[in-house]
Amino acid sequence: MNPLLEKFNTPFETAPFQLIKNEHFLPAVKKAIELAKEEITAIKSIALPDFENTIVALDRSGEKLNSISAIFFNLNSAETNVHIQTLAREISPLLTAHSNDILLDEALFSRIQQVYEQKSQLQLTEEQKTLLEKTYKAFVRNGARLDEKQKARLREIDKELSQLGLKFGENVLAETNKYELVIDNEDDLSGLPEAIKEAAAQTAEEKGKPGQWVFTLAFPSYLPFMTYAENRALRKELFTAYNTKASKGDALDNRAHIKNMLALKNERAKLLGYPRFADFVLEERMAKNAPAVMEFLHNLLDKAKPKAEKELEELTAFAKDLDGLEQLEKWDFAYYSEKLKKKKYEVDDELLRPYFKLENVIDGVFTTAEKLFGIRFIENKDIPKYHPDVTAYEVVDLEGKHLAVFYADFFPREGKRNGAWMTSYRGQKVMDGKDHRPHVSIVCNFTKPTKSKPSLLTFNEVTTLFHEFGHALHGMLANGNYESLSGTSVYWDFVELPSQIFENWCYEKDCLDLFAKHYETGAGIPVDLIQKIKNAANFQQGYQTVRQISFGLLDMAYHGTDPEKITDIHSFERKVMQNTQLLPEVKDTLMSTSFSHIFQGGYAAGYYSYKWAEVLDADAFELFLERGIFDKVTADSFKENVLSAGGKEHPSILYKRFRGREPRPEALLKRAGLLN
Repeated sequence: MNPLLEKFNTPFETAPFQLIKNEHFLPAVKKAIELAKEEITAIKSIALPDFENTIVALDRSGEKLNSISAIFFNLNSAETNVHIQTLAREISPLLTAHSNDILLDEALFSRIQQVYEQKSQLQLTEEQKTLLEKTYKAFVRNGARLDEKQKARLREIDKELSQLGLKFGENVLAETNKYELVIDNEDDLSGLPEAIKEAAAQTAEEKGKPGQWVFTLAFPSYLPFMTYAENRALRKELFTAYNTKASKGDALDNRAHIKNMLALKNERAKLLGYPRFADFVLEERMAKNAPAVMEFLHNLLDKAKPKAEKELEELTAFAKDLDGLEQLEKWDFAYYSEKLKKKKYEVDDELLRPYFKLENVIDGVFTTAEKLFGIRFIENKDIPKYHPDVTAYEVVDLEGKHLAVFYADFFPREGKRNGAWMTSYRGQKVMDGKDHRPHVSIVCNFTKPTKSKPSLLTFNEVTTLFHEFGHALHGMLANGNYESLSGTSVYWDFVELPSQIFENWCYEKDCLDLFAKHYETGAGIPVDLIQKIKNAANFQQGYQTVRQISFGLLDMAYHGTDPEKITDIHSFERKVMQNTQLLPEVKDTLMSTSFSHIFQGGYAAGYYSYKWAEVLDADAFELFLERGIFDKVTADSFKENVLSAGGKEHPSILYKRFRGREPRPEALLKRAGLLN
């Protein structure tokens, strides 16, 4: 018996992780593909196509396959191993081929086209119109009009791209896991807070090196060392290791994979009639085209770069006055920035950490969601989990009605990739009169508890938790009829709005008072400390903005350039980022080879979305500031028009319905201190 193919007899039909073994995945995927093909055959067998028997039926098809795939690929990100990675290389091409079998099916597309051509005569709701439009475009944009030779080539390209993306991610994870900075002289830990030293000692013990200290490339280990370690040579060593991942000319080098992916993406775009891959992607974005993205990024750069240069001048002078440093290097930036921030604002991460015990922050996130959107979170230990670190919750409204299942997974481990993300195991939809509620997860890499201290978060980790929880709210509060339009199934440059707006509450006293309590005394965070957090919110915002823009420009350059002109990844990256390079280049470092957002995730030609959505989130939060951060009318409107609406309508329409007008950039510029 294969538990993946059976009905899930678990609370809320959640994934039965306790029953699933690695050997179940491949046969389950193959069988689920067979079942999905039978559903497609059934759709094609009906004589006269209409909206329900073709468009809706297609949206409903493949439910079991979607479920199995979600479980498998989420595990490959959060709890992988060699066996799962090997399976991924076999399963991914099967899924790609199956997807292409559907999208390149002439008979199926003919039915969709017939319904599409009748759309003006059909009595459809706005949501139904959107589903019809999205379905038709999905087929056209993925080769339905190509001839057989072109379709065959498209299949080959998609298969290769799926494999290359997996390999890219595997290499980054392997590089992250294999590096250790082992310290056996306590003097080399000078400047590091006791909690960080204790965590490094615990890591060393776990790795069979008792009595020593180990730092890794996992972010909760890497960043504190770069921020506090006085030993400049060791900061340089760790920085270099972090920024040369998958670029050393060995079996884990990703440069060839990048060039191959770019060539294949460009060939695919041209097959479909687009000059470049970026043109293909941006057709279905709020920005619409590459010139609009470039204008947006350069306009922001014009405002941010002068401020960033002044910030760097200030930091350089500070480092020289403090330590006689003649040349500020990249491995010095975090170290001196933290010291300057403490001097200017009398606040730093170590002063704040005691007030941000993870459990308290989680309670604060939940309470904020309850006050805004009327939902509660109840831990449910009967829901199966894929790792002991995971906590599972049932989400209910204030009347106790079930809304969602929520998984939270917070600590780094070798089977988990770096970073933080939100994902889904099951989307939301209404079928046969029943509302099928979503199963949503957030995965992070936060500071782990030690033997003497609980997990105490930096303020940046607090905002990360709020950010990912904002994505989760978008999934959990989904209220649509069709899964492909539900929750986070929205335009890519709109999807960051719910996450980024939720970060704003972290800076507000009324929110911080809910959860920021000293882990030892229980005392609330002092008012003056909250004010210092707000005062420091704009600290080096010019520099951080330029940094984010540089990533967006690099992404656009990769996906908007003829790949044949990209002969050397290292020199290409250097040239593109030259105008945003504020500190001296570091020889042999290369960020492209671990730029997972665009080469493994879904942000190819879309990294600009973070800054684009910041315009939306700053503008939207301004309304909360005007009316009160827990104003019920405003929260209800945001819930109805953004969080619950998903992709029912174009995001511009949804945003205007909430805000009452088009978004304006002034709120972001003001918040970031970029207005003159």
